[in-house]
Amino acid sequence: MAPGIPAAMERPHFIGIGGAGMSGIAKILAQRGAKVAGSDAKESGTAEALRALGATVHIGHAAGNLADDASCVVVSSAIRPDNPELVRAAELSVPVVHRSDALASLMGGLRAIAVAGTHGKTTTTSMLAVALTELNLDPSYAIGGDLAGPGTNATHGEGEIFVAEADESDRSFQKYDPEVAIVLNVELDHHANYASMDEIHESFEAFTDKIVPGGTLVISADQAGAVELTARVRDRAGAHVVTYGEADSADVRVHRITPRGLTSEVTVLLGGKYLTFTVSVPGRHYALNAVAALAAGVALGIPAHNLASALGKYTGVKRRLQLKGEAAGVQVIDSYAHHPTEMTADLEAMRGAVTDSRILVVFQPHLFSRTQELGTEMGQALALADASVVLDIYPAREDPVPGVTSELIIDAARAAGADATPVHDKSAVPGVIAGMAKPGDLVLTMGAGDVTDLGPQILDHLSS
Repeated sequence: MAPGIPAAMERPHFIGIGGAGMSGIAKILAQRGAKVAGSDAKESGTAEALRALGATVHIGHAAGNLADDASCVVVSSAIRPDNPELVRAAELSVPVVHRSDALASLMGGLRAIAVAGTHGKTTTTSMLAVALTELNLDPSYAIGGDLAGPGTNATHGEGEIFVAEADESDRSFQKYDPEVAIVLNVELDHHANYASMDEIHESFEAFTDKIVPGGTLVISADQAGAVELTARVRDRAGAHVVTYGEADSADVRVHRITPRGLTSEVTVLLGGKYLTFTVSVPGRHYALNAVAALAAGVALGIPAHNLASALGKYTGVKRRLQLKGEAAGVQVIDSYAHHPTEMTADLEAMRGAVTDSRILVVFQPHLFSRTQELGTEMGQALALADASVVLDIYPAREDPVPGVTSELIIDAARAAGADATPVHDKSAVPGVIAGMAKPGDLVLTMGAGDVTDLGPQILDHLSS
């Protein structure tokens, strides 16, 4: 039986309750019986889903949204100090709890799997959630995206396993005490919080140090940053290290990945035996995510062949190469990719799945700091497409940086031989794409911002 409501979480108020991470914690607390309230900037399906669970959701931020009897206020690193509800909490002496601390309290007493890495966290966490559910283990989970199957990013289960996406962006993943930790990759990102790769590695080391004694670190044997992290932590007391990947040295070695249209067949060597299973999403990177999930489940004692079969039930996460529809012979797919490595992986996956189609990308850069540091690499990634439309930078929580614009990406893309066109008015994009696309083409809306809204609009233009 899973634990009940953590101390001080009986009447939580979430500022930004509609966010992927925040809404997941709110959903679990509501399902456990807490009196949940919160606010968000705009109405959404997430807000409606929370209301259906009994939560009170205010639209807009105002001091009056915070109830006098709130037991705590939950915030993420994106909430600014001058938020009126946060200011009101200080006036009322209501404790303020960071999202990561709230999530850590939900995991207490359970067998936790924490999934970390610069890319692939949402997919791998989702794969585990789907597979463990398929095996009737009734896990709890908190994910940074909505599963295509159950359509939710979090749930309270009655089983003993809790699977959580562990966010490195603000070092908050160091709050967790997992029995199994997965590290998919270690790359430089989140430039507002990390000044160097050494800082990134130190942060991941602190995360792996929190694995409970006798627990397991599952880590890539292929990716350079993960290999270096393994060298740094392998000799430390505590966790058992299990490597996975295509390297000959991997403990769980990928023998073969065979693309089959929008799926893959994966064969691994595990415990001296070959095991073949299907991954129902395209791309080598997703196949490797599934192998990481397999290794983590085996570390918890789940039979490998059962878990491998159940992993085939995973059909995707919203915004992770999600098919939005088809019109006039053109498929429109949505991708959350916003880091050059993610962009390259998704474009290569699409190229492998639809070898005879043109790939047209609508790319929206995310964050000024990321564009400043990685704009050249983003442009180089777009060279994998047949043509690209590049929008202005989506600022999210950041203020503009002088001289940092989408032109950095466009210049790099053109230098790499890409056909890249700037479009500053987002509302003009559907018409631009409808004029470019031909039957048989594939359109990929790509980025972590509101570029996802363009998919249905592009389909409408293509239909007309």
